[in-house]
Amino acid sequence: MLVDKPRGMTSHSVVGAIRRYFGTKKVGHAGTLDPMATGLLVVGVERGTKFLAHLVAETKTYEATIRLGQETTTEDADGEITREVDASGVTDEEIAREVAGLTGDIMQRPSSVSAIKINGKRAHQLVREGEKVEIPPRPVTIHSFDILGREGTDLRVRVHCSSGTYIRALARNLGHGLGVGAHLVALRRLTVGPFDISRSHPLAHFEDHPELSLTLDEALQACYPTLAVTDEEAQALSEGKWLTPRGLKGTHAAVAPDGRAIALIKEQGKRLATVFVARPSTL
Repeated sequence: MLVDKPRGMTSHSVVGAIRRYFGTKKVGHAGTLDPMATGLLVVGVERGTKFLAHLVAETKTYEATIRLGQETTTEDADGEITREVDASGVTDEEIAREVAGLTGDIMQRPSSVSAIKINGKRAHQLVREGEKVEIPPRPVTIHSFDILGREGTDLRVRVHCSSGTYIRALARNLGHGLGVGAHLVALRRLTVGPFDISRSHPLAHFEDHPELSLTLDEALQACYPTLAVTDEEAQALSEGKWLTPRGLKGTHAAVAPDGRAIALIKEQGKRLATVFVARPSTL
């Protein structure tokens, strides 16, 4: 399911609502969105929950509003302001220079209130419990970082980045580079890998229309290159058996003649083995 998450809800709350709409406990999501964020949340239902672990989403796209001159405890609008500076004198040229320095392959320190786990606990939980959290920097790729407009000290931006990038951290680093501080006041996710917000529906839509956005067949084929297999090979893969290698690189979706995606497969030595069986023979 492709859900346009509303502001003010956690991703977990969205999952809870969909469990009620579909009458099943087997619901999960890929890629958490903070409560203040809106936009694309990819949700798996029933068998689709098992596919989420294999979902390829190497890049994501966001639109955001960054406010210069204010720092907050959470690096976004949900936190308390900890520092305020007059940022009206910051020029467009200075902003462009800092944005250029934050584009490409960079090292980014995730926000201390992120969902990253530290010793089994989410970082934001540790912060709420009064612990000081400092997450080590990690490599991310900012494919593009575009300024869409400026109104006073508010910048509207669009960011196309690798999975694992924190837009709050990007706003924080931009503010630090300019010497005035900054935080995120709005965030909207537009794409997750091959999935686009244009194919999504607001959460409320699914209450009256509990239907999938994509079948499991469509999802597998959207995320991976495909390999056509015969009916006999499809049956073998559905039973967890392996096929003869054929020079494939990386993971592929094995698709039967009738268009069904049977499994994700990958060459492992002298075997073309299953990574995930979407349609096991036992079902």
